[in-house]
Amino acid sequence: MSGAPDHPFPEASSAPSAAPSSPGEVLALVRTGAAATRADIARLTGLARSTVSQRVDALIAHGFLTEEADGGSTGGRPPRRLRLRTREHAVAGVDLGASHCRVALMDIGGETLALREDPLSIADGPQAVLGHVERTLHTLLKEAERSPDALQSIGVGVPGPVEFSTGRPVDPPIMPGWHQYPIPEFFADRFGARALVDNDVNVMALAEQRRAFPDTRYLLYIKVGTGIGCGIVADGRLHRGAQGSAGDIGHIRVGDLEDPCRCGNSGCLEAVAGGAALARRLSGLGLEATSGSDVVRLVKSGNRDAVRMVREAGRAVGEVLAGLVNFFNPDTVVVGGALAAVHDQLLAGVREAVYRRSHPLATHVLRIEPSRTGENAAAVGAGILAVEHALSPRQVDRVLAGAAR
Repeated sequence: MSGAPDHPFPEASSAPSAAPSSPGEVLALVRTGAAATRADIARLTGLARSTVSQRVDALIAHGFLTEEADGGSTGGRPPRRLRLRTREHAVAGVDLGASHCRVALMDIGGETLALREDPLSIADGPQAVLGHVERTLHTLLKEAERSPDALQSIGVGVPGPVEFSTGRPVDPPIMPGWHQYPIPEFFADRFGARALVDNDVNVMALAEQRRAFPDTRYLLYIKVGTGIGCGIVADGRLHRGAQGSAGDIGHIRVGDLEDPCRCGNSGCLEAVAGGAALARRLSGLGLEATSGSDVVRLVKSGNRDAVRMVREAGRAVGEVLAGLVNFFNPDTVVVGGALAAVHDQLLAGVREAVYRRSHPLATHVLRIEPSRTGENAAAVGAGILAVEHALSPRQVDRVLAGAAR
C-alpha cells in the first residue's frame, strides 16, 4: 500500500506509442472499446494468439473480464466478445465537505450501486469523520450485497490542500486536526484497499470531464462556494502541479480591495467573491445570511442586493479567470459549487469579464457552462479516481502477479 498512486487509467487511453503487451494493457484496450475480441487484441498489439489467450484467460480467471457469444452471428461459430466484468469488484467515492459527508459505492464500470449523504462537520477531526465513513461503507456494501473484500480502491475528496503523492492534507484552513493525517493508511488498515486522496475541486473536475464533457481535453472547473478553487484537466488528465496545490485561485489578489482573508492576506478572490464573504456583506445590510446557501436563497427570492452582489462576485471571478483563459487556453470552463445554484446571475458576471479581458483567439471556441454533475460531483469524481486506479495497467498487473504467487 506504500508509495505514490499510479497515474489514472485514461492517461493511457489513447493509442500507446509502443504495442501494449501486459495483461493490464490488454484490459485497457477492452475497457476503452479499442478491442472487443481476442482477434482485435492480436491485431492491435502484434502479440501471438497464444500470448493473447494467456493474457485474456488470466484476466477472465481473476474476474476482470467476461467472454460471451455475440448474438449477431449469421452463421457458423458466433464470435465471442470480451467485456469488463463488474460484479466482483467495487470502489468507493467519498466526498468530505465542511458540513457534509457523501459516500458513493460504485462498480468498476463506474455505475453507482448505493449512495448516502449525512450532515457531518469536518472540524470534528479525522477519527470521528473517517470512523463515520467506515461505518457508512459497511452499510452500503451490505445494501449492495457486496463483501468488504470486493472493495478494490477508495477515492476521497477533502476541502483543503492535499499532497497527492502521500494522500495527506497540508495545513487545511477549515480542517483542524487534519494536518498530515494519514488518510490512506486509515482505509488500508480497515479495508486492505488503497485510498487516493485529493482536493475536492479536483475530483469535481474529473467527474465533470468524464461524465458531462467527455470530448473536452482542456477543462477548468471553478468551484464557487464558501471558498473558491479551480480543478484543471489538461489533455484529459488532472493537473495537480509539483506538490498538489495547482488551481488554488481563491487566494489570488483581486484589484485594490483590502477585504481580509482567512489565509492572513487581504484582497483575495475568496474574501471578495466567496459565499461566506457575500453572506457577511448581506448580513451587514440587516439581511439574514450566514452562508452561501443563504445567499442563494436571497437571490432566488429576488432580493436586489443579493442579485447585485452575486453578479459582482461573478465579475471578480471572471477577472481572475480571464488570466487563466489567456494562459491555459481551455475549450470549456465549468462553474460549480454552492453559488452555481444561481448560475444565471453568477455566470453573467463571469462571462462579461472573461470575454472582455481575454484574447479573442483564447475565447474563439470557449464555452462557459454551469456544472452538469450536481451535488454528487465530488463523490462520483472520487469514485472515478478510484476506478481509474483500480483498472490502471500497473495496478491490474500487480494484482495478477500477486494472485500467481
